[in-house]
This record gives sequence, C-alpha cells and structure tokens, in this order.
Amino acid sequence: MVRPSDGVSPPGGRADERRRWQALGVGLVAAFMTLLDVSIVNVAVPSIDRALGATPSDLQWVLSGYALTFGLVLVPAGRFGDARGRRTAFVVGIALFTLTSALAGLAQSPGWLVAARLLQGVAAGIVNPQVTGLIQQLFQGPERGRPFGLLGATIGISTAIGPLLGGLLIQAGGEQDGWRWVFFVNVPVGIVAIVLGWRLLPAQPAGAAQGRRLDPVGVLLLGVGVVLVLLPLVQREQWHSPWKWLLVPAGLAVLAAFGLWERRYARRGAPLFDLRLFGFRSYALGSLIALLYFGGFTAIFFVLTLYLQNGLGYRPLVAGLAITPFALGSAAASAVGGRIVDRYGRPLVATGLLVVLLGLGAVVFVLRGDPRGSVPLLMAVPLLVAGLGSGLVITPNQTLTLAQVPVPQAGSAAGMLQTGQRIGSAAGIAAVGSVLFSALAGSGGDWSPAVRHALLLAIGIISLGLFAALFDRRHARDDGRRG
Repeated sequence: MVRPSDGVSPPGGRADERRRWQALGVGLVAAFMTLLDVSIVNVAVPSIDRALGATPSDLQWVLSGYALTFGLVLVPAGRFGDARGRRTAFVVGIALFTLTSALAGLAQSPGWLVAARLLQGVAAGIVNPQVTGLIQQLFQGPERGRPFGLLGATIGISTAIGPLLGGLLIQAGGEQDGWRWVFFVNVPVGIVAIVLGWRLLPAQPAGAAQGRRLDPVGVLLLGVGVVLVLLPLVQREQWHSPWKWLLVPAGLAVLAAFGLWERRYARRGAPLFDLRLFGFRSYALGSLIALLYFGGFTAIFFVLTLYLQNGLGYRPLVAGLAITPFALGSAAASAVGGRIVDRYGRPLVATGLLVVLLGLGAVVFVLRGDPRGSVPLLMAVPLLVAGLGSGLVITPNQTLTLAQVPVPQAGSAAGMLQTGQRIGSAAGIAAVGSVLFSALAGSGGDWSPAVRHALLLAIGIISLGLFAALFDRRHARDDGRRG
C-alpha cells in the first residue's frame, strides 16, 4: 500500500537554505520558459505565415504540436527523474529545449519549424515534472507552501504574459523576422540554466533505485493513449471529418488498458504510475479540479487574443497588454495562496474558483452589446479580479493534490497531474473554440456575441471545478464528524 510522506532530506543531509532556494530558482526559470512557449507563439503566427509561406495546417502544427508532445512525455519523464535522478533529467531536458529553440528560430521552411516545435515540446515535458518533484524532495510538509506558491505564480504569469512578451519581441525584431526572437530568447537563459542546474540540483533523490526498470509497456500504452486523445483536439480546425472524434474513445480505451497493465505490473515491480495514488482523495479530486480549471482558464486567453487581434484589429503588443492584469493578479495571489493553504485547505481553492467566475462574469458583462471605448481598458479590472482568483486556485490545489504523495513518486505523480492539465487545456480550447467559430458563422462575423458565448462555456467548465471543490469540502466535513 502506498503511504503518504511529508518528504525526505536530499542526499547528504538537509540542504542549507541558500542552496535549496537557489536550486528552486533555477527550476522556476526553466518552468517559466517551457510554459511560456505554450502561449507566446500565438501572436507570432501572422509573422511566421508571411516569412515562411506556411499553410494553415503548418501553422496549426506549430501551435498544437508543442502541446501534443509536451503532454506525451510528462509521466515517463517524471518517472525517470524519480528513478534515476532529477538533475540528469532536468539538464538533458533544458539542453534539448535550448537546442530546439535555436533550431526553431533558424527555421527556413514550415516543415523545419514544425519539427523543431515537436522536439521542443518533448524537452518541455522532460523538464516540468522535475521542478515539482524537486519541491517535494527539498521541502517538507507545510514549508512546501511557499515554493509551490512561487511555482503557481510562475504558471499563471507564463500563461498570461506570453502574448505580451511575444508582442514586444516581434515589435523589437520587426514584422518580418521578429518572430524568430520568440524562440531565440530561450537560448541564453537555457545555457545559464544548464550550468546552474548541474551545479545546484541534487543528483539523486533519496530512495531511488539505479537498477529499477522504467516499464516500457506502460510508457507505450500511455503515449499512444495520450496521442489518440489529444490529436483530434489539437487538430480540430484542420481535420474537418467528424470521424476524427473516434480517436478520443479509442484513446480512452488505450488508457484503460494502461490502467490494467499498471495494476498488474505493480505486483512485480515499480510501475510507470502507481494507480494507488488515486486512493488518496486529495490527489484524485485535486487532479480532477486541475483538469477542469485548465480546461476553462486557458481557453480564455485563446478567445480574447483572437477577439482583440482578429476581431478588433489591435496589434499583438496591445492584445498582450490587455491580458497583463490577469497575470499580475495571479502572481500576487499565488504567493499569498502558497503561504495560507495549510491553514484553509480546499475551501481556499473553492473561494479562488468563485472569484475567477465573478471576474469572468464581469468580462462578459462589459462586452455586452457593442462595447464602447477601449475594450482592453474595459476588461482590465475584471481580468485582475479573475487573476486574483486564479492565484488562489493553481498553487493551493497543486499543494494539496501532492501533499500525500511519497517523495520517490513525486515526479510521476506531478507528470500525471500535468498531463491532465494539458488534456484539459486542449479539450477546453477545442470546445470553446468550436462555440466561438460556430457563433461567428451564425452571426455573420459579429465578434461580440460570439466571444460572449465562448466565455460563457469557459465559465461553465470552471464551474464544474467549483462543484468538485465543494464536494471535497462536504466530504471532509462528514469525515470530521465521523472521526
């Protein structure tokens, strides 16, 4: 039976304060880079189109291929870090990310750029579980709140600030070649992260077994299942045949086979992912909340970026600035949420979800009819409110979800949590995007009602996450009475 653990000391005893916070800082920079590349490329698409003569299919693969391969390797990479050492996995991942960023910036053809983006996504998927696993390894019990708060701020800022930073880089580099700097900016940061990561990160987690097999059948089944589920979602605009949606149930069937295999494999060895972790209500429910929340909140930026640029004709820089209040609110609240999550628990997550819903509801309100005045200014305060709520969701939920996970399984547990987030993001963008484009077609190209309908669906998805958080609160109260 899997037993919860509050953490273990790193090899050689507990790391001194300065060294472990330096190690965390390197991890957060790497996480920021890799998560930023999910959204920063969106504003570069028109420039890439003009420079390389890319087809719509090419551009879709530039955007979605990264997310696809990112989600594909999260769990195997986390498992590798658990078993063989997070420093090795981290440095290899950052080195590959730096190289592929340079290759993407040097691309001379659409095929070249697509291939670089696919490999860049693999690299990002290798890096991210190591960061969460590192927090579990270096920090114990309640003291994890602060580093998880910083990680939550990193997630929120990187997701929301991508369009702004992309707009700044394109403006600085010029319309023709500015898009290349969206990728080149990763190179010097990546080189520094490689050097500092090798120097500061612990080489081997306590309790890791060098000779432990990595469950190749489990890797194959999970990989095939994730690809089958994600592929029709990320290619929704290019694959017009309804038959593509048959891949989703096929993928779910493969994932069910993965679950059966992991249950069997656990009897004779260490599985890729120990399904008994879902026996912890904190992990099972937290994973569901994360899937639902990312399904709604990442779709918001997709819709608003399209609305501001394609619908209202704002430049990429202005579109990015319009999203900035959300990023600022999220960063501030994440830092606070990490510090108080141990005091308030899951009700803090429910409160954050409610604040997000209020903020997004206010966005829908200010966009009613034909908005007069500057739309970015009208949305600023509602998006700030939504960002404050988001900071009370991502960090506390991640802290609570991983609280009972044993440190030797921290990487694979974090990888599965993030895989759910990637699937939620892809599914949410597919669903919300479909509503947006259908409403546009039905309204003769009128963006205002189409955006409101899309935002209402995103609000509905996030509301499901709120119901899950309230369900957890109710059962926790019932357990307390029985105790």
